Amino acid sequence: MKKIAVAFTFLFLWLSDVQAQTQFFAGKTIRIIVGLPAGDVYDIYARVLAENMGKHIPGNPSIMVQNMPGASTMTAANYVYNVAKPDGLTFAIFLPALYFDQLIGRKEVQFDWAKFTWLGSFERSYNLLYMRADTPFKTIHDVTKASDPPKCGSTGTGGLAHAFMLLLNEAIGTKFNIVTGYQGGQEIDLAVERGEVHCRAFTVTSFFAREPFHTWRKKGFVRVLVQTGKKRDPRMAEVPTVYELMDEYKTPQATRRLANLVLAAGEFGRPVVATPGIPSDRVKILREAFSKTLGDTDVMADVKKKQLELDPTGGEELETLAKEVITSDREIIDRMKNLLGK
Repeated sequence: MKKIAVAFTFLFLWLSDVQAQTQFFAGKTIRIIVGLPAGDVYDIYARVLAENMGKHIPGNPSIMVQNMPGASTMTAANYVYNVAKPDGLTFAIFLPALYFDQLIGRKEVQFDWAKFTWLGSFERSYNLLYMRADTPFKTIHDVTKASDPPKCGSTGTGGLAHAFMLLLNEAIGTKFNIVTGYQGGQEIDLAVERGEVHCRAFTVTSFFAREPFHTWRKKGFVRVLVQTGKKRDPRMAEVPTVYELMDEYKTPQATRRLANLVLAAGEFGRPVVATPGIPSDRVKILREAFSKTLGDTDVMADVKKKQLELDPTGGEELETLAKEVITSDREIIDRMKNLLGK
């Protein structure tokens, strides 16, 4: 009888909690703050989430997307960390390398990377670097010998793409001239078409997901010179990885450790976070809802139709990774400061 009574007690508490959470979310609207412009791949993922996640949350709240571009997505991160209420009704999607700016001590950072509430990530996000095909740079080795360095566009210092190009300069001696200040990837692509810049580093998923890249590949307008994954993507079997290049160029071990810290951003992928301080029971509900959404067959079909990719990571794993990168070895952090020009 005692066991039965205990079981009923737990059942009652569980039902009470479910009812409380249902009452909390019912009639509410969740906002997803996207740190990049509408139409960017991050924005497309956010809208897939907005259309489908509500049905997996007790009370079926509505979900809307709000674009807040600026400062290489730092504007969105600072807003969600400092302004949004810690109630589970505001999410953020931003670039996965913003922790760089915290590590090197940029004054614009108004968040603690490890203290965000990590809900999950859509995919592990590896990068590539494309180059206009009409430039003299046919391989990455040509960029190491450049007397007139190619100009590459970048949204700003908080992105993996920006750091990736600087890392190549450090690790194998390329000579990229990085032009910052673009609001998003689409602006950089237009600049490439105009001849304002010659190259861009960004995600593999984006390159194979949408225009203008389908047309560019068909016309041979650009070529890919390098990729960040530890293994070559089958769609770019001829393109070397940065790890292969570091072997070829005999990159020192200390620089390889720096590379590991920089390229950890790819493991964060396309993260979705919420404000710090959300009640733990609500965090559990939101993490489970995120996981269920990305496991939904209709969502998987929609993502495939959009030529995007899903390789989800759970919130608990991202939380652990966030703590690891923020507590990195001081020597490597100092190397990162030197790399990013702090």
